[in-house]
Amino acid sequence: MCRHLAYLGPPASLRSVLIDPPHGLYRQAWAPRRQRHGTVNADGFGVGWYAPDDPDPARYRRAVPIWGDESFADVARVTSSGAVLAAVRCATTGTDPGIAAVAPYASGRWLFSHNGVLDGWPEAAAGLAAALPAGSLLGLEARVDSALLWALVRQRLELGLGAADALADTVAALRAAGANGRFNFLLTDGQMIAATAAGDTLSYCRRDDAVLVASEPGDDEPGWAEVPDGSVLTATPQQVSVAPLAEPGIPVSPDQNTEDGRITIR
Repeated sequence: MCRHLAYLGPPASLRSVLIDPPHGLYRQAWAPRRQRHGTVNADGFGVGWYAPDDPDPARYRRAVPIWGDESFADVARVTSSGAVLAAVRCATTGTDPGIAAVAPYASGRWLFSHNGVLDGWPEAAAGLAAALPAGSLLGLEARVDSALLWALVRQRLELGLGAADALADTVAALRAAGANGRFNFLLTDGQMIAATAAGDTLSYCRRDDAVLVASEPGDDEPGWAEVPDGSVLTATPQQVSVAPLAEPGIPVSPDQNTEDGRITIR
């Protein structure tokens, strides 16, 4: 369900990041090579990127297949950024259509995407929603599982958890609550990338002072590494760290210790 990608590095055109790679996100919309669930990602696409001296990202989202937007290739050719998060959507059954349902979701400096599914949607959302502050459901961008999961992640960010810890704690809380599904999350603030591999594929590549984190490699060049399932990743152009996700029932808290990029629960 869905494919997504995040890039950090020297300013690059959106076209060079998303369209030009032979197996890049653009092609993954109709011909993914490693997608385990679903075959075509035709229910919309979105791109978020950061401009110099502006901490809040811009977004371009459409509720059409990426190949069906005749203007996007031109926009991508002339738009450059050193920080990008993009996704193509294969909608979960029973979720809303439309632009509001398409990743990336945004809040302040953050961009977020979910590759996966919350099994049993929407009935499974009832118990999870109870953990959110009153009124949070009314603030969801759309009635989709990904928007609810983003609300859970955002709550943890607002409580002071770091990016990777917020993702890991959300996955642990979902498992502890008995929620089943695939929870590959992707999060950036334009300075770093955090991601989880929790039920679907995830890879990363550091090359030419840049880092890419993606559902699957965009080319067959050297440098790609697969992230083990059940992991949380933190990446910058200088360093990538991968650690196991916490077991359900062992929460990640703001006073945890992080050493050498690996999460150690106190």
